Amino acid sequence: MVNRIAAITFIFFCTCAAWFTLGGTIVQRTHSADATLKGKVESTWGAPQVQKPLRASWERVEQKKVEQIIDGRKVETTQETRTTEYLPLESSRITADLHLEHRQKGLLWYSTYKTAFAAQYRFVNNSGQDRTIMIELPLPAARAVYDDLTLSANGKELPLAYTSSAAVTTLPMKAEESLQLTVSYASPGLDRWTYDFGSEIGSARDFRLVATTDFDGYDFPENSLSPTNKQQKGSGWELVWEYKNLVSGVPIAVVMPQKLQPGPLAGEISFFAPVSLFFFFFLMFIITTLRGIDLHPMNYFFLACAFFAFHLLLAYLVDHISIHLAFAICSLVSIFLVVSYLRLVVGIRFAAVEATLSQFIYLVLFSYAFFFEGFTGLAVTIGAILTLFVVMQMTGRIRWQEHFVKASAKA
Repeated sequence: MVNRIAAITFIFFCTCAAWFTLGGTIVQRTHSADATLKGKVESTWGAPQVQKPLRASWERVEQKKVEQIIDGRKVETTQETRTTEYLPLESSRITADLHLEHRQKGLLWYSTYKTAFAAQYRFVNNSGQDRTIMIELPLPAARAVYDDLTLSANGKELPLAYTSSAAVTTLPMKAEESLQLTVSYASPGLDRWTYDFGSEIGSARDFRLVATTDFDGYDFPENSLSPTNKQQKGSGWELVWEYKNLVSGVPIAVVMPQKLQPGPLAGEISFFAPVSLFFFFFLMFIITTLRGIDLHPMNYFFLACAFFAFHLLLAYLVDHISIHLAFAICSLVSIFLVVSYLRLVVGIRFAAVEATLSQFIYLVLFSYAFFFEGFTGLAVTIGAILTLFVVMQMTGRIRWQEHFVKASAKA
């Protein structure tokens, strides 16, 4: 009996080593694929977008006489200095409609989205003179596509020139004149949408931003402003940030919901597999011992292989079909292997009832618990406690000394 337990334990640890190798392979594939695929997704779809406020500025030119000593003589020269002065932003009315469109690449899903951005900004020329004002619209991402990008002043569309990071134009503005600028565009992005006030400590007067979504499950990252009001509308939400005179060092940001990631999930299930096999071996050992069924360590070896087949097939099937369908197929394949094998070793009743039920609980249900993020540990703990209760009730009247002596005598 002791030799049998030692052999089963050896098989268990060898299978664990195989699972850890498989799990490490999945993790490596996932990380290497993410490093390559994310760049491709950004190049074809767009990067995380960070929109900054429109800026209106004018250039102050000052001339100053400076005395210098050249060849022992005092020479008076004129130096010109140029300083950029920004007009105060009096009010901001911003809307951002976010439409989520998940895209899968290999083992990973990416949270891509489309945004329809529109904003009205009001500036006042408080310089005391008529000025030529430079209007600068920072673009939210360097690698992105902007459809129907327009900038209007008091209802009149302005011609635009482009730098590597902004759309710019100029227009004359009289002293104390109020100027209303309207911006709109449509653009795709990735993972999150951010409105940044533009500096470490930014300010915004008479500010209102409304972000609408067609999805639930959004989040707000750390070091960002939570909405002052939110309301569910249909399948999505209306998120509102409204301030009279805001001074803040953090931006407004909305994080898109993530889909269940096939690669990381398959890796987590593989690393957890030894727990499933331990419970299955434990229950099989108890049941066969109580019923006097002779299962050789080689039988346990093939059962372990059937369990490993589930995770091996899952690791490479999720590349091609949905994670739920892949999980169902792998479960049926593994259960079929165990049942078709044990019906030859023990009999169809034991294979179809005790073995199938045990494998369904400890392989299928325990692994499926990983689909419910945050509840996996609780589900496994409850399953372990129920297993302990059932086994304790089954074996409470057993005299283990007698069973081990009989088993040793048979051997």
